[in-house]
Amino acid sequence: MSIVSISDGVGSNLSEQDLRAFAAQLHVDYMDDEDAQDYLTLLRSLETVFRRIDDAPDYIAPDLLPCETLKRRKFWTPTPEDNPFNGWSHQCDLLSVAPAGNLLTGRTVAVKDNISVGGLPTTLGVPQSLFPQADGYPISPIDAVVVSRILGAGGIIKGTSTCESFCASPLSFTSATGPVHNPRLRNYTAGGSSSGSAVLVAAHRLASAGSGSSWGRTVELAIGTDQAGSVRIPASYNGIYGLKPTFGLVPYTGAASMSPMIDHLGPLAAELEDVATLLEVMAGYDGYDSRMSPETPLVRHVKPYSKLLRQVRQEIQSTSQPGHKLRVGLLKESFYMPGVAADVRDLVFQAATRYFEAVGASVAEVSIPMHQQGPVIWTTATRPSMSNYLCQGNPSGHLSFLSPHTQIKWPPSQAIYDKLTCNNPAVVNIMLSERFARESSKAGLEAKAHRMVFALRAAYDSALEHVDILITPCAPTVAMPHPDQNGLDGRRASILDRLGAAIGLTSNTCPFNVTGHPGLNVPCGFSTTKDHPDVPLPVGMQIVASRWADEKLIEAAALFERGREMFHRTAEVSQN
Repeated sequence: MSIVSISDGVGSNLSEQDLRAFAAQLHVDYMDDEDAQDYLTLLRSLETVFRRIDDAPDYIAPDLLPCETLKRRKFWTPTPEDNPFNGWSHQCDLLSVAPAGNLLTGRTVAVKDNISVGGLPTTLGVPQSLFPQADGYPISPIDAVVVSRILGAGGIIKGTSTCESFCASPLSFTSATGPVHNPRLRNYTAGGSSSGSAVLVAAHRLASAGSGSSWGRTVELAIGTDQAGSVRIPASYNGIYGLKPTFGLVPYTGAASMSPMIDHLGPLAAELEDVATLLEVMAGYDGYDSRMSPETPLVRHVKPYSKLLRQVRQEIQSTSQPGHKLRVGLLKESFYMPGVAADVRDLVFQAATRYFEAVGASVAEVSIPMHQQGPVIWTTATRPSMSNYLCQGNPSGHLSFLSPHTQIKWPPSQAIYDKLTCNNPAVVNIMLSERFARESSKAGLEAKAHRMVFALRAAYDSALEHVDILITPCAPTVAMPHPDQNGLDGRRASILDRLGAAIGLTSNTCPFNVTGHPGLNVPCGFSTTKDHPDVPLPVGMQIVASRWADEKLIEAAALFERGREMFHRTAEVSQN
């Protein structure tokens, strides 16, 4: 460790009493006076260094500055008529003056509200009072890398989509603007935390089907972030595609982090072609994101996912057994994870078996006992330090470019505690968990969990040597009602009552966030709830492939679609 300079202490507010309080937190009960003065001098010197950085002008990398758009970057709060499901946070109309590509020409896109869009507010789904400024939500001075790439491909960004409070919920009732509603059944969950992104795409799909309902303003495509299932879970509940790419394939620069090792950014769309196109546009090394590795392709070397899908579609139509080379593994343990409903388990198992076999694929059960430990490993590997990134906005120790405008007030206060406990008590739990881990848990436990991540990754990799894809249920249930925010006595419902519905929701998705394997939600059917037996609610199937084989997911999903067509055509013929 080097010391830049020794301060004379002028202007410092640090006292010997402060020093001794810091030492007491390290369980140092005695420090002699001379040592205390020396350590105080060193801390005052550090304080001086910190002050110099605090007083210096900030730096925005030139290539992260918002690109020029045809219209001035203005935004507005949507009207209730334009926002019937609360899927929008803010609306805009952004189109690049000079797009470099045309893959997304004319396509409308929504961006989750924890991803920076230059000139628009970034709310993180939390009350404005949690931010330091008093005059509204912070305005982003940058475009996230994926935002620049979408605009550069000719996409039209129509606004930011509602996200759950701090993105810390797999359900859709925690946003500061209120619950996000499933477009198929109001007051039912849309899943989270990319709730608005999924709803806006699903509503567009339903509106295009001509149901006659009032869907408000919608979009064809959206992007979200995924730390435990936050793209895949809402995709499952809304009956659309949602992809968590391989870790490090899509740059996360410009999006708010929950924990760097699990941060992913991915597309949501109603059509598989749109997933492939968005992935192709967004993927590739950016020079800023420390999550990227030597395996991350340069932008010019990104696989042509949309072209590969077109080729697969052509091959599928030209043969009666297009999937004869595909080996499908039904991940046995995933179907019996706690919380997986019987109707979801049976529907996913039967659909995967029937439709993949219809195209000639081999389908067999695969056992990976360690999958059952995945949620525990995910939690222990991330929860002890999650508040450091999510709430305190700190980097991971690797050189990173963090958005400069999304820092909330820290340390928190009684007022912040009260707000969060009402809004999303999961965030308070994250804050308390860090303190518990720091003060009371065994040293090295988080590091051991990281080592176990490698073991879990190896278990999946080993299975994927014998099959091409793994199949699991995605969300373990169909959409359920939003939790009741009020108890029987009219007071706020208890924390456990409000969070109870989320227990186990990400058990089949979060393990692949720590291991980095790509996962894709594929709509595979419908079920119902006892309260609304007349309303079909989507069931999602997750496909998992080897890392850096994201095209395998897209190919398998295309074969699944074709298998569904072939199976039902055969069934109709046999009935006639």
